[in-house]
Amino acid sequence: MWARDEKFHDECGIFGIWNHPEAANLTYLGLYALQHRGQESAGIAATDGHLFHVEKAMGWVADVFHGERLKRLPGTAAIGHVRYSTSGTSTLKNAQPITANTARGPIAIAHNGNLVNAEALKGELEKDGAIFQSNSDTEVILHLLARAPGTTLEEQLPQALARVSGAYSLVILTPDALVAVRDPYGFRPLSLARLGDAWIVASETCAFDLLEASFVRDVEPGEIVFVTAEGVRSIKPFPPKERLHCVFEYVYFSRPDSILWGRNVHGVRLALGHQLAREHPAEADIVIPVPDSGMGAALGFCEESGIPFQVGLIRNHYVGRTFIEPSHGIRHFGVKVKLNPMRETLGGRRVVVVDDSIVRGTTSRKIVKMVRSAGAREVHVRISSPPIHWPCYYGIDTPTRKELIASSHAVEEIRRYLGADSLGYLSLEGMLKATGSDPGQFCHACFTGDYRVGFQREVTPQLSLFDPPT
Repeated sequence: MWARDEKFHDECGIFGIWNHPEAANLTYLGLYALQHRGQESAGIAATDGHLFHVEKAMGWVADVFHGERLKRLPGTAAIGHVRYSTSGTSTLKNAQPITANTARGPIAIAHNGNLVNAEALKGELEKDGAIFQSNSDTEVILHLLARAPGTTLEEQLPQALARVSGAYSLVILTPDALVAVRDPYGFRPLSLARLGDAWIVASETCAFDLLEASFVRDVEPGEIVFVTAEGVRSIKPFPPKERLHCVFEYVYFSRPDSILWGRNVHGVRLALGHQLAREHPAEADIVIPVPDSGMGAALGFCEESGIPFQVGLIRNHYVGRTFIEPSHGIRHFGVKVKLNPMRETLGGRRVVVVDDSIVRGTTSRKIVKMVRSAGAREVHVRISSPPIHWPCYYGIDTPTRKELIASSHAVEEIRRYLGADSLGYLSLEGMLKATGSDPGQFCHACFTGDYRVGFQREVTPQLSLFDPPT
């Protein structure tokens, strides 16, 4: 199996479409555009206004869906989901959309985010007789909705969501409505678009571009949007909260071609690179990105510093989630199967290596060694975000705090561990400035430990990176 990745991962991507004769096919294409947000499972639920049809399986969108499977999803409305688990294990029972038959009829839900009080709510519901088919926090929302007072979805949904805490962007499908919801803090993105007479919602605008749909607006924090045969209407039933947009969406998660909260993601990453070069200049001959996530910041670093941009690491885009490692043990195999250094580019050069983040540090260390082994004279590592000190509890797959190298080691210690000649992280202030937005509207708990939405924080002893294993 593939070793645990050195990157954070967003939990999932969600997509919904209403009033289109090829709803499932367009949902399939929309999920293709959102594949970067989750690679563990993919699913689609569709309705013709009467019956619900659901297809989901483990794997990438291209592996899960084919012509015959899509034919089993008739109807003019559909929602879809790609998953990377943060809540619940990586098994088919946790694949989404999650569907159920309720007193009001069938319903399907797809969720991006993480509920920080899911376990407590699940315990209460089980005592009340609820039977859970998965260990995903999305099913908690479904049970709350089924029990909520009221006779219409518009009455029940606010009552159910008033009990949950944390991050959630939702698409909900019933026979007579498509519903889009963002939590009152707005942690995760969700946007609305138009395609002829059809309406579309998606985690990112890149899904609209693929379908040639016209972006209309973002779903606002705390807003519930109802799309029905009568048109589009929305309600805002929750008390206003401070904005807590996840800044890591700009740093790493979102696709560079998406428009996120009014800004092009690639443009923000260029600005991150410009600010990084101002804060941590380097005497060097070339700048190279760690592909693909370091590309935008590396280009910005070059523009600001005047140091030429070069491609020094080639990424293999065709590596699946598992591979068989040779028994004789190729050194750094896990990284080398994904990245290969360009000796002609790196040989004899002083190199700036730009990446978006350092999580555990193990992969970054191997990359530095790889660049040196290809002949680089000096290796200067530059990171377009601050040191990550804390885990995320709002919908990002992160290691425990003891696994985060910056939680227990100073920058100079990390530099020595990486084997780099220098190491520079972008400051928190610099990162927030580069977004071009109000710095107060972002969640940055993974950098600062400033968790604005409460939960039971884990407390674990720290393991010294430089101590021998026990």
